[in-house]
Amino acid sequence: MRKTLLLILCLSSLTAWAQTGSIKGTVIDKESSEPLIGATVTIQGTSVGAVADVQGNFTFNDLDYGTYTVVFKFVGYGEEKRTIDLKSALVTLDPVELSESSIGLEEVMVLASVAEDRKTPVAVSVVKKDVILERASNQEFPELLKSTPGVYATKQGGGYGDSRINLRGFNSENVAVLINGVPVNDMENGRVYWSNWAGLTDVTTMMQVQRGLGASKVAVPSIGGTINILTNSTDVEKGGNVFYGIGNDNYQKASFYVSTGLTDNGWAVSLSGAKITGDGYVDGTEFQGYNYFFNVSKVINEKHSLSLTGFGAPQRHGQRQNTHSLQTFKNEGLKYNTDYGYLDGEVLHAEDNFYHKPQFSLNHYWTINERMDLSTAFYVSTGTGGGGGTAGNSMARTSEGLYDFETVRELNVENNETGSGALSYLRASRNDHRWYGVLSTLNDQISDNLTIQGGLDLRYYKGIHFSEVTNLLGADFAEDDNDINNPNRRLQVGDKRDYYNDGIVLWEGVFGQAEYTVNDLSAFVNIAVSNTSYKRIDYYQYVPGEQETDFQNFLGYQAKGGLNYNLSQKHNVFVNGGYFTKAPIFDAVFQDFQNIINEDVEMQKILSAEVGYGFRTSKLSANLNVYWTNWRDRTLIESISDSTFANLQGVNAIHQGVELDFQYRPIRQVTLTGMVSLGDWTWQNDLTDVNVYDEDRNLVGTYNYYISGLKVGNSAQTTAALGARIEVLKGFKVGANLNYYANNYADFEPTDITSPELKTQSWEIPEYFNLDLNANYTFQIGEIESILYGNVNNALDAEYVTDARSGGINDVYMGTGRQWTLGMRIKF
Repeated sequence: MRKTLLLILCLSSLTAWAQTGSIKGTVIDKESSEPLIGATVTIQGTSVGAVADVQGNFTFNDLDYGTYTVVFKFVGYGEEKRTIDLKSALVTLDPVELSESSIGLEEVMVLASVAEDRKTPVAVSVVKKDVILERASNQEFPELLKSTPGVYATKQGGGYGDSRINLRGFNSENVAVLINGVPVNDMENGRVYWSNWAGLTDVTTMMQVQRGLGASKVAVPSIGGTINILTNSTDVEKGGNVFYGIGNDNYQKASFYVSTGLTDNGWAVSLSGAKITGDGYVDGTEFQGYNYFFNVSKVINEKHSLSLTGFGAPQRHGQRQNTHSLQTFKNEGLKYNTDYGYLDGEVLHAEDNFYHKPQFSLNHYWTINERMDLSTAFYVSTGTGGGGGTAGNSMARTSEGLYDFETVRELNVENNETGSGALSYLRASRNDHRWYGVLSTLNDQISDNLTIQGGLDLRYYKGIHFSEVTNLLGADFAEDDNDINNPNRRLQVGDKRDYYNDGIVLWEGVFGQAEYTVNDLSAFVNIAVSNTSYKRIDYYQYVPGEQETDFQNFLGYQAKGGLNYNLSQKHNVFVNGGYFTKAPIFDAVFQDFQNIINEDVEMQKILSAEVGYGFRTSKLSANLNVYWTNWRDRTLIESISDSTFANLQGVNAIHQGVELDFQYRPIRQVTLTGMVSLGDWTWQNDLTDVNVYDEDRNLVGTYNYYISGLKVGNSAQTTAALGARIEVLKGFKVGANLNYYANNYADFEPTDITSPELKTQSWEIPEYFNLDLNANYTFQIGEIESILYGNVNNALDAEYVTDARSGGINDVYMGTGRQWTLGMRIKF
C-alpha cells in the first residue's frame, strides 16, 4: 500500500512539473492599428522567437509554466516588453502596440487624420517606409501608388517631377494631398505639382491613400480621395545614414540623414539632404534637384512639446510639353522631344520648369489632462518659380524638328541694327506665392466609448502671377505693350511682360467630429464649414484705383459619417456616405484672365456613398469596396477659340466602381499582393443653350454640347496589379510588381462636340502591362549595417501610350522604356 501511494505521488509530481502552455497575441502600430507584419517577438534570455504574420499574430507553444519576459521589436519602432505569468494552457495578450521611434509623430498623425484598420470606415491603402525605399528608385510619389486600387499615375511628358495621379477618375484638383496634415493643393486651382516634392521620398515615413470621402476632419477637396504623406520626425535614438545611387541616362543621387536622438535635456534634432542630377530618359529633359529636411523637437515637460519641421525640393528640369502622334514615336523613338535646341553647343530648353516651394511648420502638442489634448500647427510656404516657353514670332526649327536657336540669334542680332526689338526670345510664366495657415485640433475623450474632436483651419494665400523675359537670344531688348500704365516698354532679362496680377485667397474653416466605439462597433459623424474668399488684383490691364476687385465669397460645407462593425476576428464590414459642396476654382470666378466676375458661377456639389468588406486571417488579408460618387454642377470654363469662351454650368458625372485588394503570406519569407479595380465613370447630361462670350463678355452665340453617356477620359477605368516580395536568403529580398491598365480614353473637351453627329467616344488607348523589379540586400560591414538596392522599371521594355488628348492617336505621350538604378545605403 505504501509503495502504491508513493508511486502515485511521484507520478502526480512529474505530471505537474511537466505542465506546458501557450502564449499568443498580436503586434500592431499604435496609431494606425495596422498589423506590424514581420515584427520579431522573443523570450528574453532564450533563443525562442517568433515573427508576426500578415495579421500581426504570433504564438509560442509548449512553454513550461513560469514567468517570462517577452520582447517586441520592429524596424523603425520603439521596443516593448511584457512580463507574462504562464500558469494555464493558454494566455492571450491584449494587442501589443508599438510606436514609431520618432518624437512628435503620434501627434502629427492626429492632425493628418490617419485611418485605422478595422475601425475607420473608409477604403484605405498604406505604403510603409521600407517599401518606399525599396521601390522609389527614380520614381516619384504618384508612381509609388500605381499598384493601389483606383489609382492611375503616369510621367506625362517624362520630365523630372512631371508625373500626375488620378484617383477613381478624378485629377489632382479633386484629390486632397496632405503632408503632415497640412493641405498642399494649390489654393487657386486645387492642383498638386509633384515637382515641388520631388526627391522627398527619402524622408517619408508613410503614405496612406484614403479613397473616397476619407477620414480627414477638415474640409478638403477629397472627391476622389485623400493622399496622406507623413515625413520623418526626429528619431528617439541617435544615428543616421548616407546613400549614393546611379542609374540610366547619367542619373546620380547622393543623400544623408542624421539624428541626434533625444538628449537628456529633452532636445532632439534631425537633418537630411540630397542632390539628384541626370540627363533624363526623354531627350532634352536634363535636370538638377536638391531636397532638404530638418526637424527640431523639444520635450518641455510631460504636458508640452514643440516640433519645428522644414522641407523643400528646389529643382530645374527640361520638359516635353508637346505631344506627338503614335507613328512619330514609332519612327523617332520613345525619347523623341522637340521642346529644346542648342546654343553654342549647349542644350537650351524652350520648355522647362524651375521651382522651390519650402514648407515650414511649428507644431505644439499639449496634453491637457488624461482625456484631453490639443495639437496645433502653424505653417508657412513660400513658392517661387515657373515654367519656360517662347515669345515673339514663331521660332525657327532645324530639320530634326528642334528649335534652331543659332538662327534665331542671328536674326535678332540683324534686327538690332534697325533699332527693333527681339523677333523671338524665351520667357517664363511665373507663379510665386505666399501661404500662411494654422490648423488646430482639440481631442476630448468623453468616455471609454465616446471621443469628440473639433478645431480650426485658417489659411491666407497670395498668388503672384507674371511673365518675365529669361533670354533675349542676342537681341538688345524686347518690346511689350501689354501694360496700359506703361506702354511700349523695352524689356531686358528679368523684366515682367504680358501680364502681372495677384490672386488673394482666404479660407476660414471650422470642423467637429464625434467618434463612438463599443465592443466591435465604431462609428463617426463629421461636419465642417468653410468660407473661401477670392480677390483679383490686375496691375497691367487696369489703371490704379480700378485694379482690385472685392472679395467673392463661397460658403461650403461637408457632412459625412460611417460605421465599421467587426463581425469576428476574420470579418468586418463598413459603410460611409456624405455630401459636400466645393467652391469653384479661381479662374471660374474671374473669367478670361480679367477682373470680370462670373455672376453665374455655382458651388459644386458632391454626393458619395461606399460599402466595404474586410477579411483577415493569419495568412490572408483582403478588402472589397463598392463606391458611387455623383458630381453635380461641375464648373468648367472652356476656351472655344483665342477670343471666345463658354461657361459650362450644370455638368454632371457619375463615378462608380468595385475595388478588390489582397495580401497573402503563405510563409514568413513570401508576401504576395494583388488588386483589381473596375470603374465606370460617365458624363451624365448634355448641355443646352450654353452662352459663348468674347473677351469683353459680349454674347456671341448660344450652343449645345452633347456628352451624356460618354466615358470620362484621362484615366484608366480598369486597373489590376500582382506583386511578390520574397526573402530568398537572410537579408536578401527580391520583388516584382506587374500592373495592367485598360479602358482608358483620350481626354477631350466637351465643347468639341457641338452636334449629335459629332457625339462619339474619344479614342481608347490600347491596354498595356508594365513590370517593375527590385532587389535589396542587407549586410554588415563590421558593426555598420548596409543595404544595397537595385531596381529595373518597365523591365520588359514595353512600348505603350500612357496619355492621350482630344487628338487621339495623333496626340499622345508614350511611357518611358526600361530604366534602372543601383544604390547603397550605409547606416550608422
